[in-house]
Amino acid sequence: MIENKQLLADKFQAAFGAAPERYFSAPGRTEIGGNHTDHQRGRVLAGAVTLDTRAAVRINGTDQIRILSEGWPMCQVSLADLSVREEDFGTTPALIRGVAARFVQLGCAVQGFDAYVTSTVLPGSGLSSSAAYEVLIGTIVNGLFFDGQATAPQIAMIGQYAENVYFGKPSGLMDQMASSVGGLVTIDFFHKDQPQIHSVDFDFSTSGHALCIIDTRGSHADLTDEYAAIPGELKQVCAYFGKEVLTQIEEDQFYDALPALREDCGDRAVLRAIHFYQENARVTRQVEALERGDFQTFLDLVNESGSSSWRLLQNVTVCGRTRHQEVALTLALCQRYLEGRGACRVHGGGFAGTVQAFVPMDLLERFRTGVEKVLGQGACHVLSIRPEGGVEF
Repeated sequence: MIENKQLLADKFQAAFGAAPERYFSAPGRTEIGGNHTDHQRGRVLAGAVTLDTRAAVRINGTDQIRILSEGWPMCQVSLADLSVREEDFGTTPALIRGVAARFVQLGCAVQGFDAYVTSTVLPGSGLSSSAAYEVLIGTIVNGLFFDGQATAPQIAMIGQYAENVYFGKPSGLMDQMASSVGGLVTIDFFHKDQPQIHSVDFDFSTSGHALCIIDTRGSHADLTDEYAAIPGELKQVCAYFGKEVLTQIEEDQFYDALPALREDCGDRAVLRAIHFYQENARVTRQVEALERGDFQTFLDLVNESGSSSWRLLQNVTVCGRTRHQEVALTLALCQRYLEGRGACRVHGGGFAGTVQAFVPMDLLERFRTGVEKVLGQGACHVLSIRPEGGVEF
């Protein structure tokens, strides 16, 4: 799971001219159920995976945080100024500054440190490299300067704060929570300051299926507006009722108001809200199926989720694009090579990125070969659930 310490130490030594003192790791995550439910304070089913972001770290005695990520330029953030900078939206320094600022707000005396970071959670992989990075920085600060006082859920919320306020991305909390907590978990976000987190007692290795994440090789460039439109349109629906999120509105009340909602918000917003109500309930059914060992029902629900995401949520194809429809094509490939078995669905935010598939073991090699013939070598990743979240090792 975790890269050899000596190799990481050597890279740190070469970068900073001294030996590291401590080592930290945070995993990527896979969303198993609850596509775009977290930002409406709904329910999700998610798991940490056996790909991670790691760091060798040393306190440097200054007010500067210096982080060198393998293959990227050095990031340097001054603790003397932790204000929000709109010109830094969308950058790594913004995430670092946001995590540090939130810890300072909580009473932590953050100091400068050096870190060398490597990662197997590739950017754009759909396994949430940004959340793994945020949780990694939070775990480092918590371990070095806060005596581990922040809990895993609190570190996740600190990461979300950095992404929302400092990075400028209106993300939900699922990615950070799954990375920080670890294992297979179901999370109910209704109480936003105290999400309800429960471990799910199921071992995927006994299911006879491989958990595959397929890189569609689609670009995330220029998709921020597409992602933001989903919570934006649902916010319009909520505003009709004078509420903040859909979990505050009864489903029957929503359906009773459909004529007015279509007029005020448009049909796509209404369809996306219908997806939310169905998907939110589906998460509970998925958890129940897994805990009673009914894997076929679970697979059926994964397929239902995929269908709902495509038809109602509409996060498979960017509106108006005809030449590039990588997620739709990948789903079609998965369905062909699954031969009516297993399950597949759009994974995470959608529009580009990845597709998730549960592939029967006897079909795995043909499935992988068929998918990679079209998408390229290395597009199909076979993963396992990692029991640990953000940790020092």
